[in-house]
Amino acid sequence: MKALIFAAGKGTRLKPFTDHHPKALAKVNGIPLLERNIKYLKSFGITDFVINIHHFGNQIVEFLKENDNFNCKIEISDESKELLETGGGLVFAKKFLDHGEDFLIMNADILTNINITDFVRYHKEIKDFATLAVSDRESSRKLLFNDDLVLRGWLNVQTGEQRLAEFNKGFKPLAFSGVHCINPVMFTKMKRTGKFSVMEEYLDLMLSEKIHGYVHDSILVDVGRPASVLEAEKYFK
Repeated sequence: MKALIFAAGKGTRLKPFTDHHPKALAKVNGIPLLERNIKYLKSFGITDFVINIHHFGNQIVEFLKENDNFNCKIEISDESKELLETGGGLVFAKKFLDHGEDFLIMNADILTNINITDFVRYHKEIKDFATLAVSDRESSRKLLFNDDLVLRGWLNVQTGEQRLAEFNKGFKPLAFSGVHCINPVMFTKMKRTGKFSVMEEYLDLMLSEKIHGYVHDSILVDVGRPASVLEAEKYFK
């Protein structure tokens, strides 16, 4: 299985580090996020990666070169000309991923110990084109699922704004974990082009397709702010 790691973002919440570096190279206990996630996925047998780059992307390329790609096959999806966000970045990386095999997507600034083997097994059993890792934790935005863990909506916790596929029948709000498992048929279903969020596509597709959530109770830290680096250092040595 291949894994696409989103490492192109500007990481504005991680300033001043990201004034001169990509957020994927921010360190937790002295180890860059990107290195941690490559090694984490390698521990589940994944050695084939696509990494998208934009903000200080040359530093990521050099870092991988210095470390001999961590003995993995790594292809670079170079968004130097335009930052395309998660949906646009996925479409841009299609040539590396559209080979009939399911693949994993992970944000570079997420640190977690989700059991990837169990997650992928669940994805393959339900035979959806997209499965989203989610958990019951604090978040300003939640995805809404029915009793069968099928995506039915989105909620902004702070404003109360909702996007629903149907009347809210007591849907369960869960926070997206930044990890998804995708079947390449997804590329035939996506309608947007250019710069867009993949979540926008999921919220459109939930009207006509089944997109399941995979609930986990694993450690997960979104290392998006300096304070979250300190939090991550408690769990990831």
